[in-house]
Amino acid sequence: MGTTALITGASSGLGVGFAHRLAERGADLVLVARRQDRLEGLAVELAEKYGTASTVIPLDLTGPNAVAELITDLRTRNITVGTLVNNAGFGTFGPFADSDAARQREQVALNVQVLTELTQAFLPDLLRTAGAHPHGAALVNLASTAAFQPVPRMAVYGATKAYVLSFTEALWYETHASGLKVTALCPGPAVTEFSRVAGIAARRRAQSVDRVMDTVFADLDRGTPPPHRVSGAGNAALAWLSRVAPRRTVVKATGRLTARRRTAQ
Repeated sequence: MGTTALITGASSGLGVGFAHRLAERGADLVLVARRQDRLEGLAVELAEKYGTASTVIPLDLTGPNAVAELITDLRTRNITVGTLVNNAGFGTFGPFADSDAARQREQVALNVQVLTELTQAFLPDLLRTAGAHPHGAALVNLASTAAFQPVPRMAVYGATKAYVLSFTEALWYETHASGLKVTALCPGPAVTEFSRVAGIAARRRAQSVDRVMDTVFADLDRGTPPPHRVSGAGNAALAWLSRVAPRRTVVKATGRLTARRRTAQ
């Protein structure tokens, strides 16, 4: 993957994991997130460790015209995106009736609208790169194990990730003859900042970022990835079960599970 990779949400967690794995494979990077200091520190670290060049773009992607500004910025710099990792996203926890409307709009905007707009903007570049460099072009969209069933107390988050899963699988089919590697990565709880932002306690058995990266890059390195990949055998089994069990049973079981999640302090 020796082309240029754009990673959103690159300042922490899985975004940092993607940056290291792609830089290790020879890609130059475009790192996008809100926290400039973290992005600049990551860029220095990647340059020292892998000799890769990183373009740092501090940007709140939910801001007015933010996606258009990012696209224009990259066009002005003559940067062609060969790999796109739509990693930026967040969740909220609690009954929907008690939720903050502005925060929910922001969640839908980042998890769904921004991901869709960036994919549409850069897909032509990804397809051209796939034609010229079949091992250097990929589209990875971050879904979640929450995509496989409704999630009471995280109703909007689960719905946004169900969208990401469906959208990405459709693109996998539409582009399968092009050589572009398309997949929806569906991690379960991982050791990231997600739980803190969502306001829930971190899971004791959360996967490490490295383990999640091992899962997705095993597919990307091997060749044609599947339409989606669940990270972890246990998570994959639960995702499968949620699709074959009666819907009412699945929703009730998920509701009981989220009821036990204590609010983070």
